[in-house]
Amino acid sequence: MVFTSFLEMVENKFSLGVVDHIIESSDLPSGGSYTSVGTYDHHEMIQLIVQLSQRTSIPVTDLIITFGEYLFTQLIELHPQFLQENSTVFSFLKKVDSYIHVEVRKLYPGAELPAFEYDTSVAGTLIMTYRSSRPFADLAEGLINGCIQYYGEPITMVRENLEEGTAARFILTSADVK
Repeated sequence: MVFTSFLEMVENKFSLGVVDHIIESSDLPSGGSYTSVGTYDHHEMIQLIVQLSQRTSIPVTDLIITFGEYLFTQLIELHPQFLQENSTVFSFLKKVDSYIHVEVRKLYPGAELPAFEYDTSVAGTLIMTYRSSRPFADLAEGLINGCIQYYGEPITMVRENLEEGTAARFILTSADVK
């Protein structure tokens, strides 16, 4: 689903011609033919994003974060039940590992998902530590941004990189808590 959503975003924000260009300019073992239920090497995604960056002159990091924001809207359209039980950003995000990733694994058994650790010891603050074997902390940041935008809450986020793209700490602070 991640690959098909990425190409859909590129088509919507740029054009079908740009999609064709980045696929043709990349050395993709899959040939750039993706299905929403397939599992593909994350290096293919990296190649596509690098090609898009070269084509558009938009930094790779910005493209990945924007894709994360877009992907959040796609996940919510496909799985609205994820939002039904959660009325706030913090309640939703705290369930990513224990609920959402469990459900994603049911739908996509081969999915290799990141892990999150949570710290709520400070009132009005959620600290999420992201860890993955893949370098997609930027994607996690975009997904978190998408969640904040969806709920429309006054939350600020600070990101601390822990390891080169594979681990990061996201400190989310609500302006509603005094």
